[in-house]
Amino acid sequence: MIAACDVVVRRGQRVVLDSVDVSADHHTTVGIVGPNGAGKSTLLSALYRNVAICSGRITVSDRDLSTMSRRDIARDVAVVSQTPDQALPLTVRDTVALGRLPHRSLMAYGDAADREIVDAALARTDLTGMASRLVTQLSGGERQRVLVARAIAQQAGHLLLDEPTNHLDIGHQFALLNLVRSIDSTTIIVLHDLNLAARVADQLVLLDKGHLVASGPCEEVLRPDLLSDVYRVGVERITHNGRIHLLFNPPNNEPPKQ
Repeated sequence: MIAACDVVVRRGQRVVLDSVDVSADHHTTVGIVGPNGAGKSTLLSALYRNVAICSGRITVSDRDLSTMSRRDIARDVAVVSQTPDQALPLTVRDTVALGRLPHRSLMAYGDAADREIVDAALARTDLTGMASRLVTQLSGGERQRVLVARAIAQQAGHLLLDEPTNHLDIGHQFALLNLVRSIDSTTIIVLHDLNLAARVADQLVLLDKGHLVASGPCEEVLRPDLLSDVYRVGVERITHNGRIHLLFNPPNNEPPKQ
């Protein structure tokens, strides 16, 4: 389980997150949604101590995050960031293998057990055929899959993803989200696309301007009246094949086209 309670984050004098709570129980997927500037990525960054909190408490597997070493955090939390790291001229295989570092000494790193885990991660993300290519030669979407493979190889109990569907076409978006759902971890994922969030998440957290607006099951958070207030657009909700689908209309004050 990973949880944040009453978390406050400031940048200078500006409050970016104001007393925000979020929790993800064992083997559940929680989606963080909200408009630009809502604080989604900041909240995710705080959950692995990439951003310092001013007050509140964050726990990972019932351990206070502030007391954990960086190595301990990496053993328990895998991260797929929104903007891929500045790519080093490593092969795909070597990049994915970096996920094993938190669990190994330098002497044991890269042994037969590690190679087996890396091979499995490459296969799950459909990267086996690219294993010998340099990451610097890949497209943005391919690099994103490499980061997911690295997270899988890390075998952490918690997985944090910030807009992992960026740069992916629709087919690969669905494939990636299905993969995320299949990973044996507690997952928190930031998504802009509310329909994708409804598809992948068990629970949702809706933020706006650093404030927690709503949290709970998708059907409770994705209410048209609530979303219309937050996103300033018209929202209609339908259910098709048992899934929530949202339709969006321009703001009422937008003049009609002539």
